[in-house]
Parts: sequence; C-alpha cells; structure tokens
Amino acid sequence: MKHFKRFILPVLLLLFSVFLKYFLEKYNLVREESYPIFDILGSILLISGVTWILISSLRTLKRVLIYKFDTSVEDNLRSRKFQTQFNILESVFIVVIIVIAIGAVLMLFDDVRKLGISLFASAGVAGLIVGLAAQKFIGAVIAGLQIAITQPIRLDDVVIIEGEWGRIEEITLTYVVVKIWDLRRLIVPTSYFFEKPFQNWTRTSADILGTVFIYTDYHVSFEALREELTRLLNSTPLWNKKVNVLQVTDAKQNGVEVRALMSAKDASTAWDLRVYIREKLIEFIQKNYPESLPKTRILVQGDGQKTEVATEEISKGGK
Repeated sequence: MKHFKRFILPVLLLLFSVFLKYFLEKYNLVREESYPIFDILGSILLISGVTWILISSLRTLKRVLIYKFDTSVEDNLRSRKFQTQFNILESVFIVVIIVIAIGAVLMLFDDVRKLGISLFASAGVAGLIVGLAAQKFIGAVIAGLQIAITQPIRLDDVVIIEGEWGRIEEITLTYVVVKIWDLRRLIVPTSYFFEKPFQNWTRTSADILGTVFIYTDYHVSFEALREELTRLLNSTPLWNKKVNVLQVTDAKQNGVEVRALMSAKDASTAWDLRVYIREKLIEFIQKNYPESLPKTRILVQGDGQKTEVATEEISKGGK
C-alpha cells in the first residue's frame, strides 16, 4: 500500500491536465480566446504527470526488487552486483525520461519548434561544439555505464584507493563515493576506475587473508608459536577456520621475522583478528620466552677475550 502513495500526486496532476485540455472547452467554462493557453498548459501538465508516473514506477520497481536482494547477509555478492547495476541504470533511465519530457514540452511552442528545426540543420557543428565542451562529463557518464556492465566495483566493496581503505558507499553516473574507515568520504569520478589502478578486496568474495609480523630473537621456539597461534585462532569467532599458517619469512643478524597468516570473512573482521593475534602473540613471548625478545648484540674486547653483550643487559648498567 505504501508504494501506491507516491502515485497519488501524479495521477491528480494527470486528471487536472485532462480537465484543462478537454472539459474547459467542452463545457465553455472559460472564454473562447483563452482555450489555446489552457490547452498548452494542460499539455505541459499532462507531459509532467506522465513523466512523474514513469519515474515513480521505476523507483517503486527498484524498491520491490532490492527488497529481495538483501546486502546485510554475509554472502551478499549477488545482491551487491544487482544493486550496483540497477542504481546506475535507474539514473540513466531517469535522465532519458526527463530529457524526452523537456523536449516534448518545448516542441509545444511553434517558435521553439522552428528553432529546433534550424538547429537540427546545423547539428553537425553544434554537436561538435557541445561534444568538445562536455567531453569530460560525457566520458564520466560512459564510465558509469561501463561500471554497470563490467562491474570492477560494486556497492559495499572494500577498496584501497589513493592510499585510503574504505567501502564503496554510492555509485552514480558521474562519480563514486568511498566511505573511508575514519568516516571521511572520498569522491572520485567514475572514469578513475578505468584509468588508474586500485585494489578491490571483495571483487569475487568477501573472504580475505590477514598477516601479522612478529620480530624475535633466534632463541624463540617456532613450534610453540605455531601451537599458540592455532589455540588463539580456535578461541575467537573472528577466524573463519580456513587459513592458519606461521612461517619464518626472514632472518637477519639481529633477529628473525615470523609471519602469521590467517583468514577472516571480510576485511573489517580481518583487521580485528590481526590486532588480536598480534597482541596475544607478543604477550605469549613476553611470558614464556622473555629471552627471545629482540636484542642487538655487541662484542666487547679486552685482555684478549671477546664478550657478547646484549643491549638489554647494558641498559641495566652492564659495561
């Protein structure tokens, strides 16, 4: 019932236009010389009413269809794909409907109709001038249509653009709104996504891998770290139980680099999981392997003997 409320005003406008065009003259309600004025006014209102009904019908159809495609569920790739296409195509149809309606209203006037014919005769030159003046705008509109068809991005996609992490909040024909993690909005033209590289973390799936790097001394037990990582992942609902890997990815003179690799259902969950694992692994090393915390060693030579001293010991007063 709520969808029909939006049609009440345009239908009343249509009825009023019919009254102006036909009933005034039929029942002689106004002077005869005023008929042409009311006839044109009725035609304008008729075109406006039809335009209003078409746009309202399009938006009602969108609401009904989008209701069936819920993007709040975890596996919402199909829903986001549909909503992206429909939002852009809706904008295209609305622009086309309005342009046709304006053209139909202007053609009601003889002077405008004659002017239109003369412009049509010189359409080549006029089209060239308009094309050059609106080159960027036309390019942005075409890029918007390309996004609807090829979909390099969709609504609610997680992207890295201009060094910023955010989600696609709105897609129009000419620009895209990216909601940055700190609630700022980044506005970029639609053509940007076909001219410059960017990262899309949810292009085919919302699942994503997260990494945590830990730097320790050579004395740390890697097997103990693997067991602790597994225990931590099993204890948190942030992990989606798909990827659990711990590897030594680098070894330098002052220590080793350990990488923990884990998976989560989406980017925001992966961030929380990485923070949690990083904190807990550091606490684990502090409590169980304090001697494996990173150190910088130096050699102190005296009386023909070499002594290895860690900077941690020097800081306590050792020489």
